[in-house]
Amino acid sequence: MASSDLTDAEWELIGPLLPPERGRPGRPAHDNRPFLDGILWRAREGSRWRAVPERYGRWNSVWRRFARWRDLGVFEAIFAAFAGSGLAKERLQMLDSTIVRAHQHAAGAKGGRIARLWAARAAAFPRRSICAAMPVACRWPSC
Repeated sequence: MASSDLTDAEWELIGPLLPPERGRPGRPAHDNRPFLDGILWRAREGSRWRAVPERYGRWNSVWRRFARWRDLGVFEAIFAAFAGSGLAKERLQMLDSTIVRAHQHAAGAKGGRIARLWAARAAAFPRRSICAAMPVACRWPSC
């Protein structure tokens, strides 16, 4: 059990809200707890589904349970139960625009295809004149 996995008190609150899984013929169903921990791990890390550690089960199985529970509305019930309990105070963190700040270079730059085309053209055709600050080296009278 990793330090960021659900505690026993949290699992006692959330466990009964999860639908029971039925295994394939000849195979028993696995417990929901490692799959839920895998879903929460992926949400915390922001990684791809294929990067879910093997201790939570195969990544495809974790994704399938996530998709099934999402479609059934299980997560809304979990959020409502977790918000109504006192356990949410320990892990609850709120982020808003006053906390999240962009990098200084993230503001004001134009993007898109046109800007990239102009930048590529400027790199392909460098300037071929000499600055007017050097009148001795200038060949043209306009300098």
